[in-house]
Amino acid sequence: MAKPKPGEMLHLRGNSLAKGEPVAPPLTQSSMFHLPGAPDGQYSYGRVDNPTWQHLEHVLSHLEDAPCLSFPSGMAAVSAALFATLKAGARLLIPSDGYYVTRLLADRFLSNLGVSVTERPTTAYAEGGFEAFDVVFVESPSNPGLDMIDLAAVAKQVRAAGGMTIADNTTLTPLGQRPLDLGIDVVVSSDTKAMGGHSDMLMGHVASRNTHVMERVEEWRRVSGAIPGPHEAWLLHRGLETLDVRYDRMCNSALVLAERLAGHPAIKRIRYPGLPDDPSHELAKAQTARFGFLLSLTLDSEDKAEAFINTCALLRPATSFGGVHSSAERRARWGDDVDPGFVRLSVGCEPVEELWHAIKTSLNAL
Repeated sequence: MAKPKPGEMLHLRGNSLAKGEPVAPPLTQSSMFHLPGAPDGQYSYGRVDNPTWQHLEHVLSHLEDAPCLSFPSGMAAVSAALFATLKAGARLLIPSDGYYVTRLLADRFLSNLGVSVTERPTTAYAEGGFEAFDVVFVESPSNPGLDMIDLAAVAKQVRAAGGMTIADNTTLTPLGQRPLDLGIDVVVSSDTKAMGGHSDMLMGHVASRNTHVMERVEEWRRVSGAIPGPHEAWLLHRGLETLDVRYDRMCNSALVLAERLAGHPAIKRIRYPGLPDDPSHELAKAQTARFGFLLSLTLDSEDKAEAFINTCALLRPATSFGGVHSSAERRARWGDDVDPGFVRLSVGCEPVEELWHAIKTSLNAL
């Protein structure tokens, strides 16, 4: 797989600057542009294009090694990819154990527009084949269970059956996994998470090497109005400049914590692809560059899970993940089909020994 070059990414803008231009990209906060006469491909209107988006999308395209378009949230990116590839009568396969809002979108809206929706668990995704589906949507690792699926095999089988694949790569980012290089047609991501990294904005993106798909995605963004704010695009651009450093710290710390948590008596079950006995370990070794920063923990009860989360000084009890602050939440509260004591733990950028001490202290007090 081609590896992104974060050092080159940091200088994408700088290497094209003229003397006296700002190194940091300017924030263009304008709904109108000076446009006498015919448009002639110039910036025209804030719903159509914006220079700050283009600075951001230049960096995203470098990371994905593919054309990218930015969106105001991860779900806006998911929606754009699905509406660009589906039509009435189409058949969609989605994971039953993936992000629950994607399932809500399919069940409450796409199905009402004539799309036939089927769900399968990640671990049995290939059972029954893919011949019946126009679009196959995958998550690997799944959110929140962290089960994995062979993306290259799925992409090959779906393409042979005449379908198209979309992969949500939020949990691993382009630095940890490269679905497009594995044959996936379209990648979506919630850049609210690790890509932005500071829990201060919502953003997402769609990437694909399929020109027709990207034309449809751009049209969807333009006519639906699902556009990113210039300030949010500027913040994501700034966040991406430290992604390599943050992601490396988070993944390294996650492996250390997973190894230690696996032996703690308060933990009934742990999932982390980096652990040698994890069901996803061998596939993760072959398919990913990093094992990620998410851990799944199961404690004895809902009360113990809540006590662990709410008493740990270095864990923020919050939904979402991927920020510089470590965070955790009991996913059953959102309706995920998990044990009441199931906790999704997102490892942040705190010094690992300090973080381990805080986590261990909270677990020992249960």
